[in-house]
Amino acid sequence: MKFSAEQIAGILNGTIEGDANIEVSSLAKIEDGFLGALSFLGNPKYEEYIYATKSSVCIVNNSFVASKELPNTLTIIKVEDAYACFAKLLELYDSMNKEEPRIEHPSYICDSSSVGENIFLGAHSYIGKNATVGNSVSIYQNVTIGANVSIGDGTVIYPGVTIYRDCIIGANCVIHAGAVIGADGFGFAPDKNGEFQKIPQIGNVVLEDNVDVGANSTIDRATMGSTVIRRGAKIDNLVQIGHNVEIGTNSAMAAQVGIAGSCKVGNNVMIGGQVGLAGHLKIGDRVMIAAQSGVPNDVREDTKVMGSPSFDINDYKKSYLGFRRLPRILTRLEELEAKIKELTKDKE
Repeated sequence: MKFSAEQIAGILNGTIEGDANIEVSSLAKIEDGFLGALSFLGNPKYEEYIYATKSSVCIVNNSFVASKELPNTLTIIKVEDAYACFAKLLELYDSMNKEEPRIEHPSYICDSSSVGENIFLGAHSYIGKNATVGNSVSIYQNVTIGANVSIGDGTVIYPGVTIYRDCIIGANCVIHAGAVIGADGFGFAPDKNGEFQKIPQIGNVVLEDNVDVGANSTIDRATMGSTVIRRGAKIDNLVQIGHNVEIGTNSAMAAQVGIAGSCKVGNNVMIGGQVGLAGHLKIGDRVMIAAQSGVPNDVREDTKVMGSPSFDINDYKKSYLGFRRLPRILTRLEELEAKIKELTKDKE
């Protein structure tokens, strides 16, 4: 589908410098632009590319002033925030690729379940008994929806996702391929013979509205009660969230994070990749945890931590400087010891 610069400027409330009638049909990075492509410039470090780009249209900030001549084939659209506007266009482009409402076969919908209007249900997908699926939901191929599951309006569930019984998925959530929602929590207790006996996990998982779950991530059901992911939380690929965990509103975590059972993570928390949280911790609001940190203790709000075991990030950086200097310090220490021995020998 083609859009003119004028149409794009209208969507973004931007102003045009160049040919308002020029058309684009693709999106491209500014350094990889080509005729008919739309790009954006938000970061000044990439400004050099705009003077050589082959893209037909580029979105820039209102503050942008060209320091040299732009390509004569380039039309620019000035907006308040180029990055945000380009993200808006990406969202529009993505929505155009959404599957048309239909039910593919073979697929299975239990007679006791309730399915809303304008849904897409891919082939080989299964909707169990007493499940409720809202309006405009997209369920791709090979998805399993267990008994008594509730899925809110506008949610997208990609291929191979499994949602176990009794789980609740809010509106406008996105669950990527291979994710597992509601598998048993890791609950075992050794008996008098040292053999592990399974503790039944009878709770569920609740995803509030606008939650994103990355590919092959797992969120365990609660032993009792609910494992809860609050509104707007963003979970990357390959993340493990244990039973009875609570993730706060608009918190985000990168790939390979592991959160042990019963942790309470606050609102607007940022967790870097490969972070591990021990069980039963409380992480305060607006905490930032650097990548590969191991967190064994509670972290108070508005704190930045790093390391394993983690502690204040500024203290960690100072300690790391000392650690990097340790080989030189040891060499100097050996030299001093040698000199002391030499001086002592002379006195003897």
